[in-house]
Amino acid sequence: MGLKAAQIYVNLPVKDLNKSVEFFTKVGFEFNPQFTDENATCMVVSENIFVMLLVEEFFKTFTKKDIADATKSTEVIVAFSANSKEMVDEIVHKALAAGGMPSNEPVDHGFMYGWSFQDIDGHLWELMYMDESAGNQD
Repeated sequence: MGLKAAQIYVNLPVKDLNKSVEFFTKVGFEFNPQFTDENATCMVVSENIFVMLLVEEFFKTFTKKDIADATKSTEVIVAFSANSKEMVDEIVHKALAAGGMPSNEPVDHGFMYGWSFQDIDGHLWELMYMDESAGNQD
């Protein structure tokens, strides 16, 4: 029996909370005002998945390690599914238009399609669409 988390909270350090909220709002995300103040905000990805954007000084209160400079090194890639190829493209285009940077070119395997971007702090985000019906064919 494995661990079954009811919810997932990804915590990411950001340099400027207001700019990050503006960026991710343009990408299409919403925020929970109950968990938002000058140090942090709760970005809603889905019913059970959230990203806590934490001002770097506040983020440092949760760890004794140095914060990685996401523009120079990678510790994590935040990946999530999309409902269609078009949704993948739409979200990445919104991110790029909002000031994000390209990460990798789109990858199309027919049944699986993905594309990625870097947010304004350099964190890597990847969206994937998988046609599950394609995997059920003989």
